[in-house]
Amino acid sequence: MNARIGEPQPGAGRPAPFAGERIVPGVGVFAPRYDGWLLDQWGVLHDGRRLFPEAVDALSRLHARGARIVLLSNSGRRARCNDERLAELGLDLRLVAATVTSGEVAWKLLKERREPPFRDLGRRCFLITRFGDLEVVEGLDLELVEDPKEADFLFLSGVDTPGKSIGDYLPLLERAAERRPPPPAVCSNPDRMAPEGDGFVFSPGALAEIYERMGGQVIYTGKPHRWIYREALARLGEIPQERIVAVGDSFEHDVVGAVRHGLAACFVTQGIHRDDFPLDAPPAPWAERIAALGARFGALPRWVIARLRW
Repeated sequence: MNARIGEPQPGAGRPAPFAGERIVPGVGVFAPRYDGWLLDQWGVLHDGRRLFPEAVDALSRLHARGARIVLLSNSGRRARCNDERLAELGLDLRLVAATVTSGEVAWKLLKERREPPFRDLGRRCFLITRFGDLEVVEGLDLELVEDPKEADFLFLSGVDTPGKSIGDYLPLLERAAERRPPPPAVCSNPDRMAPEGDGFVFSPGALAEIYERMGGQVIYTGKPHRWIYREALARLGEIPQERIVAVGDSFEHDVVGAVRHGLAACFVTQGIHRDDFPLDAPPAPWAERIAALGARFGALPRWVIARLRW
């Protein structure tokens, strides 16, 4: 069995009941219950190209109520890059207390090297990053190597989409896997796909999954694993866990991650799962699909909304 470091993966089980009344029109229904909000980016606030106006309105209303909001993203890039991109899209960053990305968490863990497995990684790194972005390794005292077979570890940070396909990366992974055992990989974006406009593009998590099948060990720093939640909860401060809700569109990452860490989850259906949740369907089929996803991933959301809106 290939190793995944972060947490054990949720297993399948019998469908759990899901109450249809937890499918609500917007976050205003349950906003008074929560003081801390962890909000996903892609599929919730924007589609990679534009902000969703209703989501920005909801964000503004939550901020006006005194909620502490942390953006929690499986972006393999560092937090500053994400903030700059959000500002370019038109988001007022004063609405959020902090941005926590899996890329920033990976950078911090590789910088500090205080705990295993990061403490034990070597310095020779084969980097797979988006369009040559080197900020993800800036200041890390790494030797970037050109041959993945010669690396102490692979760093799966980003991919060149939509320009490249998964097939373009297979020779690199195969080359690394020639070594026995293969060098471990740090994956700072566990997502296998991400919304991009009206469609989807593959993400580094897809490469990580393939590398695992080749026998490689993968260390995940993003949702649903512990390191990113430790950082996010620290940014929320002293808010009790029962007063925190995490909003996201990925059942596997957002819902599982929230439940695993003792938080309420709000599932947004019109993100990566939108084909499974047609907007013209009545609540009963939605509840059945949510129960099936809950059985598959071992977690259920507290709330369900179509989109982030008030």
